[in-house]
Parts: sequence; C-alpha cells; structure tokens
Amino acid sequence: MRILFSTLLALSIFAIGSCKKDDSDITPAPINPQDQKLRMNQIQLIASHNSYRQMTTDTVFAFLLSVQALIPPQHDPTTLDYDHEDMTSQLSQFGVRGLELDIYNDPSGTAFSDRFVNSYVGLPLASGIPELSQPGMKLLHIKDVDYNSHYPTFKLAIQSIKSWSESNPNHLPLFINVETKSDSPGDDPFLSTQGFTPAPVWDAAAAEALEQEVRDVFGPNLDGLFTPDMLKGNLSSLEDAALQGNWPLLGASRGKIIFIMEGNAVSFYKQGHPSLSGRSMFVYDTPGQPEAAFVILNDARNDSSQIRTLVQQGYMVRTRCDSGTLEARNGDYTGMNAAFASGAQILSTDYYRPDYRAGQTGWTDYQVKFPGGHVGRKNPINASGIDVAEGIND
Repeated sequence: MRILFSTLLALSIFAIGSCKKDDSDITPAPINPQDQKLRMNQIQLIASHNSYRQMTTDTVFAFLLSVQALIPPQHDPTTLDYDHEDMTSQLSQFGVRGLELDIYNDPSGTAFSDRFVNSYVGLPLASGIPELSQPGMKLLHIKDVDYNSHYPTFKLAIQSIKSWSESNPNHLPLFINVETKSDSPGDDPFLSTQGFTPAPVWDAAAAEALEQEVRDVFGPNLDGLFTPDMLKGNLSSLEDAALQGNWPLLGASRGKIIFIMEGNAVSFYKQGHPSLSGRSMFVYDTPGQPEAAFVILNDARNDSSQIRTLVQQGYMVRTRCDSGTLEARNGDYTGMNAAFASGAQILSTDYYRPDYRAGQTGWTDYQVKFPGGHVGRKNPINASGIDVAEGIND
C-alpha cells in the first residue's frame, strides 16, 4: 500500500509539473503596433453608398428612361443603374467598413406599403411586405419610385449589422451613415396632382422614435456602440474632444459601431442634448458647432484642400469617391484618387467591387480598393509620421 501511495504521489507531482510547464510555454498574442499607435481618426476605410439598395424594378427603370426628357437633370434615371450585395456580404466578402442607410419616418405604417409608380407600368401598387404596414422607420431610396431594399426597415438593417459585428468582434470600427429623408416625388406640385403623395416629415417625436429604435436593438446601455459621450469625456464639447485628439486608440475601437446622422432629423435630434449628451448617434455638423466631430464633404475633387485641413485639425470626414454611375462607365479614377489623398477617413463608393457588366460596352472594371487589398490603411494626412505598416486588416 505504501508503495502504491508513493507511486500515485509521484505521478501527481509529475502531472502538476507538466501542466505548469505547458502554461509557461504559451506565447502571448503579439501586440499590433497599429492598434497601439493609431487612433480612430488616423485611418481610412472604404464605405458603400446607399448600402441597403437593390436595383430599381426593371419595368419601372424602363419607364423612367422612356420619360427621361421630362425629368429634371438632377434626377437623371441613369444614376439609379447600380445595386449592392446584402450588407453582411459587403462586410465579410468585400471589406466594407462604412454603410449608408436612407431612412424615412413612418409613424402610422401607411406611407410606404404602396408604390405609386407601379400604376404606370402595370404592377401591383401593394408591396406585399408586412413590415411596411407597421409603424417605424423605413429604409429605401425614393418613395414610390426607387423602393427595392435588402432590408425594408431600419431595425432589420441594424439588427443585421449588430449580428455581424458580434460574430466578428475584432473588426475595424464600423461607421453607419444614417440619412434622414423626407423628400419624395409627391413634393412636386404636378406629380401631387397625379396621385403621388409626400413623405411624412421629421419632428421631435420622430427623432425620439428613431433613437428608441437604436436602443431596442442595442439595448439601453448601447452595447457595442461608440457614442458621443464616450468621445466627449470630461471636455466641454464634442468638437473640443475631436480637436484635442480624444479619439480612442484603434485597438479600443475594434468591434465598435459608430452611427452618424445627416438630413432632416438632425436639428430635432440635437434639441435638449448639448454635444449629443445621452444620444446614441453622432451627427455631421459644421465646424464651429459644439456637436461637430464629424463633417461631410462629398466632392473630393473640389473639397480636397478643405478636407485635408479638417483632418489635420482632428475632425473625421466623409467624402465620396464616385457618384451617379459615371466612374463605372468611363473608368475615371480622379475622384477616388482625390478622396484617398485628401485624408478623409470614410470613403464612400458604389463600387467596392466592379459593376456586374464590367467589360460590356459602356461599362469598365472601375473598383475602389486600397493597395494590397487591405480593409483599411494608415491615414496619409494625420498619421504619416507614425511608424506602423500602412495596410490595416479586419
């Protein structure tokens, strides 16, 4: 018995010693210098424009082309000739790290369930989509005309974004541009006589309803979001925080989602919330305003000098690399190159992958991507002196 006990004790000591040796041999994960040296505003990311959108219904698009001579140039239907992958595919397969959601207020649930242009082309007016008959924010491009969307409601879209983020917790910060819209064909006096109706307007109640939809999805603590209060900290305003470099390090930004609002709801959303205190979303604002941490300047060709100055000062800027399908048709990279060189952090495009007709007559293989195919890169304006690799992944 004594021999058996001694043998078991020796084996136990050996096993414990072996475990300790294995633990000591574990190599800690290497520290990423980019995560420790770059801040959230010192990178550039590719974003998609109207990210939710699907191609205009064929018969509707053909009808719009047939009456193109009657349509004002700013509403040229050829600018609608593009579409997008669903947002999960954009994020997973194409490295997109910025998305744009166009949302309309719909407090009664009746404003978008029918598509009036369909009456001109022999299609049913009723959408047949149950979610469009319920109150809540709707996600589409143009009321009654350009209505195809991967996600009929704002909530469905941000639930999809949240699910992807939780499944990819090391992703680079994800910027969600929320454009609050109320324009529609029904605003035109002539079209209103033909049966087109205006969209519901935004007001204080609608702004609160939008805020609540974000909280319904992300919870009362806004888990997973980087919010205005987090940037502001103890400083006097959001703008002060941006200009004083209070942006978090890239490592602390990974896995975070940042909402930025533009459009008709901004003034209502800001009311009673100085520097967006307690809000889930930032807003695009004018430098000099206390809420100005993000600025939108979409014409990279003409605004490049101003963008560069703002980036150097500490703001985050969104610009566009292309618009209206022009670059996909003519292969012109002037806008993309200007956007990249400007230092704007959020670079919006319709072409994170070439148009599906690339190589056919009238279409090129135009595509917006970083050298080396990286998801992001070190900002050429405000991070040029930081000694880390240029390409950034995840």
